[in-house]
Amino acid sequence: MFKNSRDIFQILSDAVSEGIVIVDADQNIVSTNISADTMFGYNKNELLGKRLHVLIPKKYQSNHGSYFKTFYDNSEKRKTGHGRDLFGWHKNGHQFPIEVGLNPFTIFDKTYVMALIIDISDRKKAEQERNYLSKIFDDSLNEIYVFDSVSLKFINVNFGAQKNLGYSLGELKEMSLVDIKPEFSEKKFRKLTEPLVKNIKDKIEFETIHKRKDGTTYPVYVNLELSVLGENKVFVAIILDITEQRNYTQKLEKTVALRTKQLKIALEQEKNLNELKTKFLSLVSHEFKTPLSTILTSTILLSKYTLQEQQDKREKHIQTITDKVYYLNNILDDFLSLEKLETGKVNYKFTTFRLSKLIDEVVYNANMLLKEGQQIKYPENIEDISLVQDEKTIGLALSNLVHNAIKYSSENTIVNISVKQDKSKTTFEISDSGIGIPEKDQKNIFHRYFRAQNVLITQGTGIGLNIAKSHIENLGGTITFKSQENKGSTFILTIPNKAS
Repeated sequence: MFKNSRDIFQILSDAVSEGIVIVDADQNIVSTNISADTMFGYNKNELLGKRLHVLIPKKYQSNHGSYFKTFYDNSEKRKTGHGRDLFGWHKNGHQFPIEVGLNPFTIFDKTYVMALIIDISDRKKAEQERNYLSKIFDDSLNEIYVFDSVSLKFINVNFGAQKNLGYSLGELKEMSLVDIKPEFSEKKFRKLTEPLVKNIKDKIEFETIHKRKDGTTYPVYVNLELSVLGENKVFVAIILDITEQRNYTQKLEKTVALRTKQLKIALEQEKNLNELKTKFLSLVSHEFKTPLSTILTSTILLSKYTLQEQQDKREKHIQTITDKVYYLNNILDDFLSLEKLETGKVNYKFTTFRLSKLIDEVVYNANMLLKEGQQIKYPENIEDISLVQDEKTIGLALSNLVHNAIKYSSENTIVNISVKQDKSKTTFEISDSGIGIPEKDQKNIFHRYFRAQNVLITQGTGIGLNIAKSHIENLGGTITFKSQENKGSTFILTIPNKAS
């Protein structure tokens, strides 16, 4: 009897972007829509007659029967999971996260259950990225405050600040900046931050006093910037507790001129460190905010394109999300690589590999970044070239140079890769006809966080070349370049054929 209504149901269900699976009381699949078939990797009608457990990972199948029976007996519309992570099982043998809504219904005295299924893989990836950024924020040893530029009320405060002040996050969200700064009134703070509000300065730095919940105070060094959170302007403050520095300063002031000179050097180093950390927060805020906003927008728009003929629009937004997650992942890889370099925790793995295989991988990944009409000219006569080196590290350095050549060149241009090998070394040249590097900026191009004046509006972290150069030098190689503004650049990477 249910079969008599299948044609009508199929027309309606195939127009739904979510997956639909209908089972009978014995958990036999009696109907699916196109979205469900595609989601689980099956052809049309291939699932009909199969048991529901084929769509459930084996490790969850043992408990599923009791869950289903309880639901079937109660026959109430609800979402499944109750806080648990749910997974579907693809025909090709991999599991993926899903969200499921169950709807019981009766036709011709027979009860069925309709499962409305959503693949939330992209959502989970986005959540992982957000959680990682949140961990960076909370794990910072410095105090970090984000507060509204109008009301001066705190919006977010990291764990380091909560611990030092003695307030919980909930308590701080009911407070404003002046509640923890006894030296400041709202009027005084407004005057101090006027250069930021009027865009005269990008940041201001000053020392003041913070007051804890127990009434005690401690000196702090403040780096303050004006930023944007959603549609609102906010202040972002990185705070360094300088209690120890203050005590140290007082002792040094009692010593001879030599000690005074040492103090100035120490304070200058501290200032440089704070500036680097301020750049890092600014970098995280800028480089992560835009792609995360794009991911959020695309995710929202995906839910609006429910018709079959809107599939191309859904695919466009899915590709946008994929591209932005890939971009964020590359930035996180750079940060992790930078941390390993600074702590000396890099372990290079030396193997023998064919160079053509490595170049193939670099070009394949770079092809996804090409602009309209851009091409990569593949190097000639490299089939017989092999290296005994760290393949992954060399690949990362080459990818960085090729990606930069693509990024800073216009449409309809060629990125040329050439390779030469002699008895002791292999030399790579990556050339483009892009915007080039201004002569005055060339001396700083490998410095961490540095970006040339002609690329400031282009997305980038300013650490890629620094990381690549550090790695290659650790392997006994060099990276140099030749460049002329508005005519292009050539980067030369030289590496020993065999690691020593």
